[in-house]
Amino acid sequence: MVSGLTPFFVFASLRVIRGPLIGLGCAAAGGKTQIFLAPSNALTTFLLMSSATPLVGIIMGSTSDWETMQHCAQTLDSLGVPYEKRVISAHRTPQLMHEWTTTAESRGLQIVIAAAGGAAHLAGVAAALTALPVLGVPMESASLKGLDSLLSMVQMPAGVPVATFAIGKPGAINAALFAVAILARRDARTKQALDAYRVAQTEKVVAAKLP
Repeated sequence: MVSGLTPFFVFASLRVIRGPLIGLGCAAAGGKTQIFLAPSNALTTFLLMSSATPLVGIIMGSTSDWETMQHCAQTLDSLGVPYEKRVISAHRTPQLMHEWTTTAESRGLQIVIAAAGGAAHLAGVAAALTALPVLGVPMESASLKGLDSLLSMVQMPAGVPVATFAIGKPGAINAALFAVAILARRDARTKQALDAYRVAQTEKVVAAKLP
């Protein structure tokens, strides 16, 4: 914590936030050292991420999928990985699908997470349109409980891979963790966040008490 200073936060655009501060780091510019400060609360990560270029793109076939995919977004949030999210239908918005996917890499995205249910072609079409890693999350469906979604994603033809995860919430969380693991190979800060997450998981199990 930094005391005796007027609370402020400058990052990409001017923001004023009151509260205790923590130092986030420093950078040299024009021969001068600039120290970046931010409030020591939950807004810090949010503000940093909102100013950063998204590295993960989360797409889903319907707004109803957000109930599940919010857990994917929350996992990325907790590990400090910036992302973008939107609804795209492979069947109902094919032109949008093509535009979003073919420009994903040039916009700075490194991984695509695609969620869909039923005839879940979203992930497969994304994988056909970009060489970025595509992680598929099958949504639970009313008729076949997500088995149709799972088979639609996992049975991709050889040469167009989609890394397919479990149906529903577990798959949404694991897709986010897998994306973070990929990013962590090239980014030390992301690796530290993932390592801390794994340690916390271990400690939680070790400390668990049965009734």
